[in-house]
Amino acid sequence: MNQAPSGSERRCAPAAERNRDAILSVLARVLPRSGVVLEIASGTGQHAVHCAAALPGIVWQPSDPDADARDSIDAWRAHAGLANLNAPLALDVLHHDWGIGNVAAIVCINMIHIAPWEAAESLFRGAGERLTAGGVLYLYGPYRRNGAHTAPSNEAFDQQLRARDARWGVRDMEAVAALGDQAGLTLVETVAMPANNFSVVFKKQA
Repeated sequence: MNQAPSGSERRCAPAAERNRDAILSVLARVLPRSGVVLEIASGTGQHAVHCAAALPGIVWQPSDPDADARDSIDAWRAHAGLANLNAPLALDVLHHDWGIGNVAAIVCINMIHIAPWEAAESLFRGAGERLTAGGVLYLYGPYRRNGAHTAPSNEAFDQQLRARDARWGVRDMEAVAALGDQAGLTLVETVAMPANNFSVVFKKQA
């Protein structure tokens, strides 16, 4: 087993431990069987390792704009020793140059509610430019539906987010679907997940 880079340590987010199997069950069904899957805002790297291990036909490309997060991803990668898990990219969706070309799929877990709306707009714009025909964009997190929260806990979470930063907040699924339409991505499936979250699956139009 490879050793973690000097000075790096594997960070662990309890939420990632709780939701990783539920997310993987959807990804295993909706992702292409091969090709490069770009993960946006990979955070600790736990999802990257878990998914790359379970989906060996895919090349998993993690990314994060935060240097500490990338250190954690590198540490998880060194610990796991997976041939299909690439080193993380220093990728910020708000920048036009993502440092990567066309990809078969893009995965983004728990980002768009903890970022300005411009990040969601840039995510979809970049996905529309980089996904190959029939490529998948997968999002996971809490959403409002038809203008209403789906659970009191999500409403409380939304208030907490907006108190931290007025630009953050639980997004309206219909507004997110509209971003997909603008980028040439069709919303093909929503899956209710544990803890009042959703998997939201888009496909690039041919």
